[in-house]
Amino acid sequence: MTKLICVGKIKEKYLKEAINEYQKRLSKYTKLDIIELKDITYDDIDKVKKEEGENILKNIKNSDNVIILDINGQELTSAELAKKIEKLEQQNSDLTFIIGGSYGLSEEVKQRANYSLSFSKLTFPHQLFRVIFLEQLYRTYKIRNNESYHK
Repeated sequence: MTKLICVGKIKEKYLKEAINEYQKRLSKYTKLDIIELKDITYDDIDKVKKEEGENILKNIKNSDNVIILDINGQELTSAELAKKIEKLEQQNSDLTFIIGGSYGLSEEVKQRANYSLSFSKLTFPHQLFRVIFLEQLYRTYKIRNNESYHK
């Protein structure tokens, strides 16, 4: 099973449609559970990260293999990501990916992570990044199953 924990709700219809499309495609390979958590809005960034972090941690089981999406994580090619996910699934079939809020992830969430992954040093809108992540997750399963997929 694959779980994606995200801070923030998707509002735009076109992004919801893209997410639904990738959920449908991924269902061939894994059960995908997307958990959307409420954005926290305070002027105090540390307080926001702490509260969002607490909400994230409530949705993680002790047995989950946790991969955070973090700008300071390791950058991989799509083929390397496919190998990494396969290796992590061999350790524990339950993978939990985390996309934090606007200010990033709390130290507690970072410490809980088994792996930190970066897609780029660029900053992406969180709602759009969810689509990018799901597309790459789908691509990793296509690669792992030696199925053709556009490059």
